[in-house]
Amino acid sequence: MNNEILAVVAGQNITEEDYNYFVQSMPRDQQQYASNPRFKEQCLEQLISVHLFAKKGEELKLEETEEFAKIIANAKRDILAQMAMREVLGGITVTEEEMQANYEANKQAYSKGETVSAKHILVDSEEKCNEISASINAGEKTFEDAAKEFSSCPSGQRGGDLGEFGKGQMVKEFEEAAFSAEIGQVVGPVQTQFGYHLIKVEKKNEATVASFEEVKETIRRNILQQKQNSVYEKEIQNLRKKYIEK
Repeated sequence: MNNEILAVVAGQNITEEDYNYFVQSMPRDQQQYASNPRFKEQCLEQLISVHLFAKKGEELKLEETEEFAKIIANAKRDILAQMAMREVLGGITVTEEEMQANYEANKQAYSKGETVSAKHILVDSEEKCNEISASINAGEKTFEDAAKEFSSCPSGQRGGDLGEFGKGQMVKEFEEAAFSAEIGQVVGPVQTQFGYHLIKVEKKNEATVASFEEVKETIRRNILQQKQNSVYEKEIQNLRKKYIEK
C-alpha cells in the first residue's frame, strides 16, 4: 500500500492511495491517462479542491442539515447493495467444459460468411466510367491511380480500397458484381443509387467458422452473464419473500 503524501489540506494528508481511489472513480476513458504526469497533476488539483470544499462544508455546518443526512443514508444503501451483489455474484465461474460445450452446440452462430476484399471507382456518368475503364485496360493508368484522380468516394484517396466486406453490407447491384467478379478483373460500369462504379476484387474469402480459441472469451462472458442473471433473479425472489410486507 502506497502512503506517499502528495498534499496536506488543513492538517489532513492526501496520499497516493487517496489519489488512486479518486482516479478509479473517474470514467474509464479518462483512467487510461492516469500515468501521464500532466493528467496526474490536474487530478491532484481536483482532489485538493474536493478537500477544500469539504472543509468549507464543515465550516458551514452542512453535516448537521437534513439534506446531508438523507444523502448519507442513500449513499449507505447504495454501497451496501453493491457490496451485497458482489458477495452473491462474485463466486460464479465458467469452466472450460461449459465453454467448449456451448461452442459445439452453437457453431453456426460463430460462422463467418463469404467475403471479398475490393477496390472501386465511383463517378457520376456511365460515359466517364467507360473512359476510365478503357484507360486502365490500355495500361495508361493503374486502377489505384485512377481512383485517386477520378473517384468521388472518400475511398479514392486510398486507391479505392473498401477493405473486406460480406454479403448484405453493400447495395445489391454492387454486391452482386463484386461477388461474381474474378480476382484482379475490373468490372463495370455498375450502376447503383450512388452513381457508376468500376470494381476490382483483390481477394475472395470462403465462409469459415471461428475457432474455439477465437470466440472463447465471448462465450465465457455470455455464459457468465446468463449465470449471474439467473442467480440474481433467484436471490431477488428470496429477498422479496423475506423483506417485502404483504
